[in-house]
Amino acid sequence: MFQLIDHVGFAVSDLEQAVALYEDTFGMPVVHRETVESQGVEAMLLEVGDGHVELLRPLGPDTVVGRFIAKRGEGLHHVAYRVENIDKTLATLRKSGVELIDSEARVGIWGSRVAFLHPTATGGALTELVEPVEGDWRRRGGSR
Repeated sequence: MFQLIDHVGFAVSDLEQAVALYEDTFGMPVVHRETVESQGVEAMLLEVGDGHVELLRPLGPDTVVGRFIAKRGEGLHHVAYRVENIDKTLATLRKSGVELIDSEARVGIWGSRVAFLHPTATGGALTELVEPVEGDWRRRGGSR
């Protein structure tokens, strides 16, 4: 059902400071930066092997990531798994009784189709499903 770990998302208050750590210190190159207004974040993807670290800076305190940081502080926000067909995966999970945050896919970074599973269904971890769109280099199964 899940093909691989697409990325691990971290909530950060200062995107430039986080990038300095991950890119300059850890040697993970930035491969994409985008503001996703619908999710209230500025997101940056850094490459590590065949996967990514996603840094998420909230656009305001009343966004999902803004509230997350206010309640829990900066840190691990979610784990994202790549799927071949997000609609089929959501239907299968729903039928299996897995609690979903999103019953339908929405648009994520790079125009990908994404949906979230409720943390209570996954042992406390927010889980994201990612279906890259046609033409996205991630559909080829790895790094650029």
